[in-house]
Amino acid sequence: MQKLYGTVVPIVTPLTEEDSIDVPSLERLVDHCIDNGLQCLYPCGTTGEMMYLTVEERKRVAEAVVRHTAKRVPVFVHVGAWNLADTVELARHAVEIGADGIGVVTPVFFKLSDRGLIDYYKAVSASVPEDFPIYLYGIPQNAVNDINRAVAETVAKSCRNVIGIKYSYPDFTRIQDFMTINDGTFSVLVGPDHLLEAACVVGGDGTVSGNAMCIPEHYAKLWQAIQAKDYALATRYQRRTNVLNAVMCAVNNIAAYKVILKREGVISTTKMRRPMESLTAEQEKELLEELDRLEYRTVMI
Repeated sequence: MQKLYGTVVPIVTPLTEEDSIDVPSLERLVDHCIDNGLQCLYPCGTTGEMMYLTVEERKRVAEAVVRHTAKRVPVFVHVGAWNLADTVELARHAVEIGADGIGVVTPVFFKLSDRGLIDYYKAVSASVPEDFPIYLYGIPQNAVNDINRAVAETVAKSCRNVIGIKYSYPDFTRIQDFMTINDGTFSVLVGPDHLLEAACVVGGDGTVSGNAMCIPEHYAKLWQAIQAKDYALATRYQRRTNVLNAVMCAVNNIAAYKVILKREGVISTTKMRRPMESLTAEQEKELLEELDRLEYRTVMI
């Protein structure tokens, strides 16, 4: 089964000024990521404002990304939703449109037991073909519910198509524990970008990085160095991305990404889906001035 690897991009969801899905911008964003050397796409994730999109909007985004990518890179659609029924509907839709796999965040808002989480993932797994890849997705700082090793291992052993996890909390011990599941074959990607090199050194498969949309050249070089096992070089690239990411994530990272991508001519507006906030004019100015000061599009080591 196809696995995620390298720099996986949880792309933003471009919106028109009228607050509908901006498909032309979405297509330009897909090309921007692929043409700049990033490895996989992950639409409708946290960075894509997924919980504030309707089911039909999420389907439209997924269809546009899968269609325009045209198998140039793997596309895993995030399908985790407010309830099991919507999650299953989106999972089956991903299969129908030819996505390469799906990611599924833990249920959000209400606290569940480990048994509840296991039952949830078993139900999602059973709703799609046995050979259709699924990644668990843990982001407890947003979703409330967390995934521990025991839950991940139970699900992976029970569900052949659950092949990995995207873990977005910087607990490096837990991240390494996930790597021991299924005799070390369980695929693990980190959400915190600053752990990319470290995670890969100990057996991880990559990162899921929204920052990479805005500085793709840096991530392409970093991944090349990691693949070559040139860790001295990779460390220098990693440190450079850490500095730039701190600027992009200082206030409101998703809104910042849209500001940068609009300036680059990739998307047409900086519109956010309410109640998500846009940057103020002053915040935009400060963001772009600081990035320019750092020569953010220049790969320097």
